Amino acid sequence: MRIVLVRLSALGDIVHTWPLADAIRSARPRAHLSWVVEEPFLPLVEGHPAVDSIFTVTTKRWRRRPFSTSTRAEIAVLKSRFQELDPDLAIDAQGTLKSALVTRWTGAPRRVGLARPWRRELVAGLPLTETLPGSRDHRHVVATHLALVRAVGGEPPTGPPPPAGRWLSDRASGSSIASTWKTPYAVILPGAGRPEKILPVETLAESARHLVSRGLDVVVAWGPAEGDRARAIAGRGDARIHLAPPTDLLELTAVLGAAALVVGGDTGPVHLAASLGVPTIAIHLTTDPLRNGPIGDRTSFISAARPGRGRRGSATTGRARRVPADEIETAVDGMLRSQD
Repeated sequence: MRIVLVRLSALGDIVHTWPLADAIRSARPRAHLSWVVEEPFLPLVEGHPAVDSIFTVTTKRWRRRPFSTSTRAEIAVLKSRFQELDPDLAIDAQGTLKSALVTRWTGAPRRVGLARPWRRELVAGLPLTETLPGSRDHRHVVATHLALVRAVGGEPPTGPPPPAGRWLSDRASGSSIASTWKTPYAVILPGAGRPEKILPVETLAESARHLVSRGLDVVVAWGPAEGDRARAIAGRGDARIHLAPPTDLLELTAVLGAAALVVGGDTGPVHLAASLGVPTIAIHLTTDPLRNGPIGDRTSFISAARPGRGRRGSATTGRARRVPADEIETAVDGMLRSQD
């Protein structure tokens, strides 16, 4: 059986789809499993123990120049590769228009995705031949994804398992970047994918100073468009608060994997840290942590989001309050005590 799993982006969403890939492999150990992913996120799939082959796409660039010769040529090559694979089944675990197009391009006779309201976008159901309900017992998006294992005759586990990122940590072990700083160190993550998820610089700066008072150096790790915020947190005159250099995904994995503690908002690197087994605190300002929070024995969250469910297919419920630095400090102290 040849199966194509479509989960294009983003960092945290791909991490939350790893358990589905594992479940498909468990249910169909002899199947050929391919994963379609956006090119920048290739390191999050390449080398995954359940994945046999990978297709990369660059939909952002294609949308900017939909009629260019290069775009048409790249899509033609992708379709040709799908024809060579001749898949029996495509599973759309993303539920958006762009993932729906890719699912259609696979040419698989069976194309399965989530039913509403678990599917994010209504139009994404158009190319599907079948839809499946998400989990009715567990709100977390990992459980929702795992419901799709029924497409291959599998049965979802009774509770959503934590995404396991040890394989990625092993791949990143060749990076020496984590040895740049004195250990033990904590990592502060200042960014997030949307502005409403971002914590104030001063709040994170106070949290960094508290971590130093607990005997930890602090590394401020940042991604695209987050450099100014990271510099503002690190540039407070404390020699034990360090600004990380620009990192690729494997280097970021190495930095997070060697940390004693990671603190950040609802952002992909937080979920990556949790998958590595690192003690992780996530601060959810507008999103439901019971749906999108980190999973695992070494994770905790602070929620400032309004209670209740977001709109269909969304974790966003809106903000109910601000999160003061002392609340984060209390969570840090509790997490550090639990690791003693």
